[in-house]
Amino acid sequence: MVRQKAEWEGKVISIQPRIRLLRSFDERSHNYLGYSLRLNGSIGSEDQEFSVGIGPGAQKKHEFQVGTHASGGAEPVGDPRMEPVEFYKAVRLRIIGLDPETCPSPPPWHGIPPALEEYRARGHRRLAAATYSARCTSCIWGCKMAVEMIIDHWNPRVRRYRAETFCYGPKSCPSHKPGPTRKVPGRRGMSWEEEDWIDEEATAHRGFDD
Repeated sequence: MVRQKAEWEGKVISIQPRIRLLRSFDERSHNYLGYSLRLNGSIGSEDQEFSVGIGPGAQKKHEFQVGTHASGGAEPVGDPRMEPVEFYKAVRLRIIGLDPETCPSPPPWHGIPPALEEYRARGHRRLAAATYSARCTSCIWGCKMAVEMIIDHWNPRVRRYRAETFCYGPKSCPSHKPGPTRKVPGRRGMSWEEEDWIDEEATAHRGFDD
């Protein structure tokens, strides 16, 4: 079935990496899909805030950042559990103008975000959901991932879904709060806890201010 695309126009108020995280007990893998744009404007006939997923090629071409005024078309995501955005498959992207918004003394960090390869190379740390919502939604280093969990690897059809927030930014960021460790459910009521050393190992190659 062909899904109808809605026309949208608005001002970018956030751009972050668009990543899907697959968990299977103590294992995890990432799918770097592109970027998540959050805009303040209109989609279809509604004036509202909304989010649109774009691919890495579109970002490389248009260099979206906070303050970009843009338009295009997109369709509702097929499975909201698998996406951190509300709309995707963006087409007819057009830059209308740019009103750059920078913070004189970050955080948050604005500007054009790096390539997905840089995010992957940097590694991330756990970020408390409340801290993300209060301080990090417009930062290029913040990320809200759609998480799919395989509960029983002997029966991979049994899955659960949730969202988790992470930070790719400098370790010195004063806004960062990791929040509680995350637990991953497994078969027969078992649970695995993702402890702090995993974040430390993932970012051990970076300096305090990197």
